[in-house]
Amino acid sequence: MNQQTDSGRASAIRAALEDALQPEFIEIEDQSAQHAGHAGVRGHGGGHFAAHIVAACFAGKSRIARHRMVHAALGDAFKDAIHALSIRAETPEEAAN
Repeated sequence: MNQQTDSGRASAIRAALEDALQPEFIEIEDQSAQHAGHAGVRGHGGGHFAAHIVAACFAGKSRIARHRMVHAALGDAFKDAIHALSIRAETPEEAAN
């Protein structure tokens, strides 16, 4: 995973989240360029990403539980590919408001 470009990483992140969470909407934004030269990135090599996910599976779950679901969906395969991940996880009803 570490050799992939950030756009390749974004595609892989999207695919993993789509497979695990079956979202109605998903947007993955590569924010790595905004963090170029960031001290943590130099040693890590992973990118900075923002994810907006709308999925029915988040219903009845706390914000922390939703974030845990996202991290579980990404698994260890992404631990070197992602330096930072901003997560916005909503149910379809929340997204409609």
